Amino acid sequence: MGHYSLLSEFFVPAIRRNNPERRPKAKPSGRSRGVYRRKAIMTSKVFSVAHQGLHCQLVEVETDVSRHLPAFILVGLPDAAVQEARERIRSALENTHLPFPRSKVTVNLAPANVRKEGTLYDLAIAMSILRAEDALPMAEEDMRAVYLGELSLSGMLRSVKGALLTAAFLKERGIRRLYLPAANAREAAYIEGVAVYPVSSVQELVSHLIGERAIEPLSHTPLDKGEQAVSQFDFKEVRGQAQAKRALEIAAAGGHNILLRGVPGSGKTMLAKAFMSILPEPSVDEVLEVSKIYSYAGLLAPEKPLMSERPFRSPHHTASVASIVGGGTWPKPGEITLAHRGVLFLDEFPEFPRSVLESLRQPLEDKVVTVSRVSGSLQFPAHFLLIAAQNPCPCGFLGDIERDCICTPFQREQYQRRVSGPLLDRIDLHVSVFPVKRELLMADISAETSEHVLGRVRAAHILERARFAKKPNWFLNGDMDHRSLKRFARLDAGTQKILVDAAKKLQLSARSFYKIIKIARTIADLAGRSAIQEQDVLEALQYR
Repeated sequence: MGHYSLLSEFFVPAIRRNNPERRPKAKPSGRSRGVYRRKAIMTSKVFSVAHQGLHCQLVEVETDVSRHLPAFILVGLPDAAVQEARERIRSALENTHLPFPRSKVTVNLAPANVRKEGTLYDLAIAMSILRAEDALPMAEEDMRAVYLGELSLSGMLRSVKGALLTAAFLKERGIRRLYLPAANAREAAYIEGVAVYPVSSVQELVSHLIGERAIEPLSHTPLDKGEQAVSQFDFKEVRGQAQAKRALEIAAAGGHNILLRGVPGSGKTMLAKAFMSILPEPSVDEVLEVSKIYSYAGLLAPEKPLMSERPFRSPHHTASVASIVGGGTWPKPGEITLAHRGVLFLDEFPEFPRSVLESLRQPLEDKVVTVSRVSGSLQFPAHFLLIAAQNPCPCGFLGDIERDCICTPFQREQYQRRVSGPLLDRIDLHVSVFPVKRELLMADISAETSEHVLGRVRAAHILERARFAKKPNWFLNGDMDHRSLKRFARLDAGTQKILVDAAKKLQLSARSFYKIIKIARTIADLAGRSAIQEQDVLEALQYR
């Protein structure tokens, strides 16, 4: 009896397959009683976007639902955050009473050779699964739309990074619809030509797509010219320091990097913070350019989804190379990119690690930074103005008329060697900041306000932008290359001889030689002169 039971387990199913009369009858489907159906394999496709630095790639989210044991598979080079979307999407659909397949679900994020990272693919995957289940009819426009958003377990949408960057990319590609979390809608609405639909939950989006309850697209918000950065100090509050304030004015007018060297308490940090009060407001293109960077980094606040002011970044001297230049397993922008079109202030300049300081050499020259890793290489913009501040020696009192320096010559030499010559050569203006006499600190002396200085800087910017109108990547005199100096910063014979003689005496490098000509061009622009004069070159030589 036992042997018969064992054999029947193997042979009875085969007998039933070969004998139609002995096959079990098919059960009627739940959809139509009495009609025998077997569900066909369903596939679907919707669109999302992958961020590769500040560039975007259109991603096709393909879903296949097949007759296999229940499984949920994600392919297409997803990272850990994308892989975890399987549990978020399953719970979100079930908790909102939307159908989730009880069979094998395969989701492909194409192109498969592009790395997918982050949580912005949740909404697109959920929409693709619902379409594959034949539970979500879509209009033709919605099938070509892009879907972004992170799903919570309850089906609500959380904000994601890169909404503004994505909307700008869709405008270039001619894609006219974008569905994304309501928290990111204002940010994306700054891009004209793309209908931005704010979505609060996956259930709300489904009701919109099937025509039950429409979601109104957010109206376009025009991009206006940026605002002047709010500064903590005004130039009139800085006592004395006439030469340092003049150098900062030249730096703001021509986009020149500057180094402030002086004893502790002489006002270096205060001058650097007051510098923002003489920087003109950014243009519309610059506002959009900087806002894209902060959108990609996830630093745009929902209540202020636009960088309307020039950034001012002041990292601590313990910062790592990756935090300054950018990096990580998958490269992300660093402080020099977050300071793009603004100011990077490095206080206690020699205290930064040597590797950090040397990593600034290439961005200062090329205005971009390329971050290379095994997983990929990305390029970020880094067109910033560097303000560095340092003490003259480790104790800080070298050259002070009241306090004596206690450092040995060897300590001073080692301290100065922390900043290499090639890096110092890339800094245009070198200024000594001396202590202010105590009698002047409380004296009622009227000084020039930042508003007056800003007026001259604005006038110089107008001249420079008109001069470089046909140069797309040049804005200020500091952007010029040496090949264009003869055209835009020509010197007469007498002025050229003065500069050549001074360069020989001071043993200036070729880079420093050209930088002096650029600074002289800026000094002439501040004075409203079309030609560079001897006095402009002589003043420029003081800052080397």
